[in-house]
Amino acid sequence: MNASGEALEAARKALELFHDVSVDDDGALSFRHGDVPCAVQGMELAEGLTVLSLTVVVAWDLPGDVAVWVAERAGQGLFGTLGVIASERGTDVMLRYAFPADGLKPEPLSTLLMLVVSTASQVRGELLSRFS
Repeated sequence: MNASGEALEAARKALELFHDVSVDDDGALSFRHGDVPCAVQGMELAEGLTVLSLTVVVAWDLPGDVAVWVAERAGQGLFGTLGVIASERGTDVMLRYAFPADGLKPEPLSTLLMLVVSTASQVRGELLSRFS
């Protein structure tokens, strides 16, 4: 197993402490934190530098004026970058977080991942109460 595969395996074990996790054909992980769909991918950027990337779909099909609120809210978070994607159906809000994963054990990795997805769930609640 290569380094990114090892990191994804550690992430799977960490996430399974709290969630049902699916493993895609390419090794990526997917799970739901409440109503929030999440995915984790691994990549080896250089020898000895394996990175896990967590992408969370915070909300979707919101009105276009949500972008200003997201930009203001983005500065308040410690874990992840909030962004918006405009489509014909509305605005989608994503949270992305990438971090070096070499040597992380499942227990501390679960803490880190849960900090990120719980932040995404909190932002989702704020968005839906304000824009729906």
